[in-house]
Amino acid sequence: MPAADLSSLKIHDQARSGTGGKFWRIFSASLGVLVLVAGGVFALRGKAAVVEVAAARAPSGPQAETLLNASGYVTPRRRATVAAKITGRVTGVFFDEGMFVNKDQLLATLDESDAKRALDAAVANVAAAKAAIPDLQVQLQYAEIELHRAEELRNEKVQSQEFLDTARTNVKSLQAKIALAKEQADAAQATVGEAQQGVDNCVIRAPFSGIIVSKDAQVGEMVSPVSAGGGFTRTGIATIVDMNSNEIEVDVNEAYISRVKPGQKVIATLDAYPDWQIPSHVRTIIPTADREKATVKVRISFDKLDPRILPDMGIKVAFLNEEESKKPKQDNGAPVAKAIIPQTAVHTDGKSSYVFAVRDGKIERRAVSLGTQIGSDVEVIAGVNSGDQLVVRGPEGLKDGDKVQVRQ
Repeated sequence: MPAADLSSLKIHDQARSGTGGKFWRIFSASLGVLVLVAGGVFALRGKAAVVEVAAARAPSGPQAETLLNASGYVTPRRRATVAAKITGRVTGVFFDEGMFVNKDQLLATLDESDAKRALDAAVANVAAAKAAIPDLQVQLQYAEIELHRAEELRNEKVQSQEFLDTARTNVKSLQAKIALAKEQADAAQATVGEAQQGVDNCVIRAPFSGIIVSKDAQVGEMVSPVSAGGGFTRTGIATIVDMNSNEIEVDVNEAYISRVKPGQKVIATLDAYPDWQIPSHVRTIIPTADREKATVKVRISFDKLDPRILPDMGIKVAFLNEEESKKPKQDNGAPVAKAIIPQTAVHTDGKSSYVFAVRDGKIERRAVSLGTQIGSDVEVIAGVNSGDQLVVRGPEGLKDGDKVQVRQ
């Protein structure tokens, strides 16, 4: 049997060096990736998470006595689309959206050339009517002299009665002509007032103090108090809203309208600021029902206005049962709630519940004992006090001691 050639199993130096180099390249690349990942994790650990918080309320708050809930919109009682009284071309616009304007402040001007010509013509007519009066007054003076002479001659029986009657007629005729000329001058003066009103109509002013919410015309456009059709003529110059007249308008089902009374206290919550409760009260109940929706319109006034309250914002309201809240509470041995918090602030871990409180920019995990659920809120028996800032929205994985930044 021939001897086996073991030299074929030898690993040459060139092959050995190539395999080792490939291994070290893969190892170096993996090590670089690990370093980058570790650096990213280290950087993220030092960055504070952004959270939204809400304050825990006292348990005697009005939410615990909600009688009826409804939704509606913020509507101003004083909203006006300012328009011109005449048809004309816009020559000046002196406002912009968001600007506050005072009552009678100049908003826009129209072309007044035609109106001024009419005014000049009316003034000229007045001057012409008044100019005829002095001539008639001179004629009247001469006629009165003629009448006096005729009376003397008639008394001396030198002139006939006919001559005296003619002199008297001339005096009365001139007196009537002077009265007519004065009336014509007054009539011409009235046309001056009418022409001046035409000039004044070319100036558009604010009817009341408020905020400009819409700019509806530009320089060069035609405006008219009525629609001219075709979309080439504007019917308004601007829309003004009196922010001090903002109120809430809601539709209440007619089956529950008996629970609403004028002056009743209400808690309002804007959709834009769900954690902001606004004290309000019922201003009036509109004495008519909508037969299609079976609802009655209720208007609610804010106890205190705020710049964040804007027209047409969506809003939810809770009508409060004041009579029930005034009744003395019976001590039946049940645990007393220490605070009321949003349900979104509560987390569960098995059968236990906890919240994340924010204190000095850090997270505190607190175990809580919950009581009765009240709408979107819940009573807390232990673990939270009134005024504590609790996380209602935030990233996943928050832990006790994490640094956080509160979103404003």
